[in-house]
Amino acid sequence: MTTAGPPVKGRATRQRAAVAAALQEVEEFRSAQELHDMLKHKGDSVGLTTVYRTLQSLADAGEVDVLRTAEGESVYRRCSTDDHHHHLVCRVCGKAVEVEGPAVEKWAEAVAAEHGYVNVAHTVEIFGTCADCASASGG
Repeated sequence: MTTAGPPVKGRATRQRAAVAAALQEVEEFRSAQELHDMLKHKGDSVGLTTVYRTLQSLADAGEVDVLRTAEGESVYRRCSTDDHHHHLVCRVCGKAVEVEGPAVEKWAEAVAAEHGYVNVAHTVEIFGTCADCASASGG
C-alpha cells in the first residue's frame, strides 16, 4: 500500500495522503474516477467520495490544476509551476503541455478594461491533437 505523498491541507488521513501520492505519479490530467481506479489497483482502500473531496481541497489550495474536458468532466494534475499558465491538451491521448500566454493576459486585461472590469481572472485551455497522435492517424 502506498500512502506517502506531499502534505494535503485539511485533515491528515491515510486516504488523503494516498490521493496526493497518486497525483505525484501521473504526468497527465486524470479524472477522480481514474485516480480512484488507480488507487484500488494499488491496494489502497479510498472511497470515490474521498477522492473527489481531496481533489477539491487540493484545487482550492492551488496545489493542483483543474480543467474541464470537452465532455464537461473535471480532470486534475499537479503542475510543474506555481506561476499562472495555460495548457495545450491533446484530445486523443490527453497529453498536456504547460504554456505561458502573455498575449492572452494582455487581451483579457484589455477586454475587461473596455467594459470597466477590474481584478480580472481567467482560465484558458487549448484543446487539439498533439504531433504524435496526428502523425499516428496520418493527419
